[in-house]
Amino acid sequence: MAESSEALVWRKSSACGSTSCLEVARGTDGILVRDSDDPDGARLRFGTADWRAFVAGLRTGTLLPSS
Repeated sequence: MAESSEALVWRKSSACGSTSCLEVARGTDGILVRDSDDPDGARLRFGTADWRAFVAGLRTGTLLPSS
């Protein structure tokens, strides 16, 4: 069952400007990601292990395009 936006605690980076940011929230079965400009729009859901792998890839630079 999908959580309502009111039941979730959405967070965005302190480095985010006033628009065009992504927000993340911990749901009952994974991590949700949404566009801060469209909070009622589509959401992506990552399983916990997939989210950890994604964040690790960002931190190590392995998800960045090669030049």
